[in-house]
Amino acid sequence: MTALDHPARDRPRTSGAAGVPSSDDSPRPRAADAAATTQRGLSRTRNGRVEQDRALFARYRDKRDPVDRDVLVERFLPLARRLAHRYERPGEPFDDLFQVACLGLVNAIDRFDLSRDVAFSSYAVPTIVGEIKRYFRDRTWSVRVPRDLKELTLRVDRAVTELALDLHRQPTVAEVAAKIGKEEEVVLEALQASDAWKATSLQAPRAGDDDHGDTLGDSIGTEERGFAAAEDRATVERLMRSITPREREVLRLRFEHDLTQAEIGKLIGVSQMQVSRIIRQSIGRLRRYASAREAAQGRDPDAP
Repeated sequence: MTALDHPARDRPRTSGAAGVPSSDDSPRPRAADAAATTQRGLSRTRNGRVEQDRALFARYRDKRDPVDRDVLVERFLPLARRLAHRYERPGEPFDDLFQVACLGLVNAIDRFDLSRDVAFSSYAVPTIVGEIKRYFRDRTWSVRVPRDLKELTLRVDRAVTELALDLHRQPTVAEVAAKIGKEEEVVLEALQASDAWKATSLQAPRAGDDDHGDTLGDSIGTEERGFAAAEDRATVERLMRSITPREREVLRLRFEHDLTQAEIGKLIGVSQMQVSRIIRQSIGRLRRYASAREAAQGRDPDAP
């Protein structure tokens, strides 16, 4: 049998056009080779960006041109935004956090040392995060709280969040204390101090009430000075029984109606000198009666 009788055995296989190897014979790049190629490309891109950043910083250091600093700020704004999102909290406007992060970014740009063999992002991240934490510690509290208690409150808040995610429920005080390595009394103090972070309007409705219910201000007690005045009036009324009706009338006209001694004299038909004598004598009698009353009750008459 000749070679012409078995063409498939002696001729190369083709698919489609003549002389083109089939898909089974074409070389296939391995997945590891593709990943390595991609990694090398990313590394070159990253190194190129770092070199560009260092060139921009070098030019800014030489000329101190505000335009160069604006270019650097614009270049790293996504980093500041990402860090602000990481520390975003309910009730705290994101725009405020972003402004704080931008302030930290500007400070990092001004303080970055080119002689250090590190990327700017490695230096900027702790600077921006530190500015955000300082903002939470010093600017967001409605009531002044000691610094160590503020830091402890932030630790407790972070521990509560982490434990709630792990346990799928709210953690107990003992669990939070074990998490941060503090005593339970310290954790309770931190939890109470956290109420001072945000102030609540006294006009806000109480919990469970509708808009037409009682407000928080309605539940706060106030000093009622009327009780002391009522007690004083009762005491004066008992003391007034020790003087004559004429003396009571003169004292009433002088201290209740605020009349002068001459006006009182015209009303009761005596001279101003007599009115002055009546007032002085009646007040002296009231004082003696009050001292005798207190002494009889066993109290010091000079005590307030």
